[in-house]
Amino acid sequence: MEIEEIANKIKKHNGKLYLVGGAVRDELLGKEKTDEDYCVVGLSKEEFEGLFPNAKIRGKSFAVYDLEKKEFALARKEKKIGVGHKEFGIETGKEISIEEDLKRRDITINAMAKEVLTGKIIDPYNGRKDLKYKIIRATTKAFKEDPLRVYRVARLAAKLEFTVEENTIILMKSLKKELHTLPKERVFMELKKALQTDKPSIFFETLKQAGVLDVHFKEISKLIGALQPVKYHPEGDAFNHTMQTIDNTAKQTKKLEIRFAGLVHDLGKGLTPKKMYPHHYGHDKNGPIPIRELTARIGIPITWKKCGITAAKEHMLGGIFFRMTPAKQVALIERVEKSILGIQGLQIVVNADRTREGDVEKPKQFAPIAKKCLKEIDGEYIKQKYNLIDGIAIKNKLHEERVKWMKQEKTKRS
Repeated sequence: MEIEEIANKIKKHNGKLYLVGGAVRDELLGKEKTDEDYCVVGLSKEEFEGLFPNAKIRGKSFAVYDLEKKEFALARKEKKIGVGHKEFGIETGKEISIEEDLKRRDITINAMAKEVLTGKIIDPYNGRKDLKYKIIRATTKAFKEDPLRVYRVARLAAKLEFTVEENTIILMKSLKKELHTLPKERVFMELKKALQTDKPSIFFETLKQAGVLDVHFKEISKLIGALQPVKYHPEGDAFNHTMQTIDNTAKQTKKLEIRFAGLVHDLGKGLTPKKMYPHHYGHDKNGPIPIRELTARIGIPITWKKCGITAAKEHMLGGIFFRMTPAKQVALIERVEKSILGIQGLQIVVNADRTREGDVEKPKQFAPIAKKCLKEIDGEYIKQKYNLIDGIAIKNKLHEERVKWMKQEKTKRS
């Protein structure tokens, strides 16, 4: 059944069907609609279910219907009845207008509707104007009723590369205490979506601007003001460096576990005593400590955590790979090869870590040499050359032969 057919069926029973939310926003921006949510006005729950008996019902506090791979909900009003993300009273009814339904929505660019049959845009809060000027603005002060909106706004700012309006930042800041009530799964989901964007830094910059970064991302917040040597980091403190690194990482890979590794590679700098500034000796060894704390707090997958820890511990060595001895080079690549991050993942983080002008474009690539070494000198090569069957003997000889190979490679380059 096509959407126009559904809309006409609703119209015959004195109702109207509207496309709502992000789908309208994305359509006006000329972007592909990922999700299509529809709002039904003028029908009761019983009437809608009678018209569409094949619609699958889900939702506890209010009914949402899955029909033809699209989501439908009756127009509703909400009222805050407690603390937290889920404490709302829901009112539905055929007399609720589309404008009343839009009033409960968080930001102006999400508070628009498009009548399916006529194409008319309902825009009571000037969302189209904010789209034009790339602004995210709270619809009303009712924004404060749901603390999850803080992270949604920051994530949407990153996705669209929009600026969050000043009064909305103030509203976000006012929700700081309630952020603690959010389930860690919801916080992680917003982080995950933010890391999928082209500029994940905007998510964290927005939270910093609202003064709430230290609630769930305390370890990243501690990088603010962590001074670094200007010669190597003209961008400023460790927070600014990390923001550039995560955006550089996003340019190189879509793998979220590697993007996360880029985000957390320098968290050890947040533990550096101020008297040591601008140097951060040992931050690579300290890195796993804050990474474990962060990942536990918001339930980050273990694969992401392991990638982050490898990046923290090994990125400094990756950066000086060509200045190390062949033995240390081989030891590094053998350790990293066994990790989830892998040789290429570490290379991406090392590339992204070079935030000075020109560094990211022309970094020294150790990954091709590392991969070539591992491919040419493998277990089968050792077995055939030395006729070995003992596992430990093979492992020792493998390392020895790889060091020899790396020495020869170094001679070729010199």
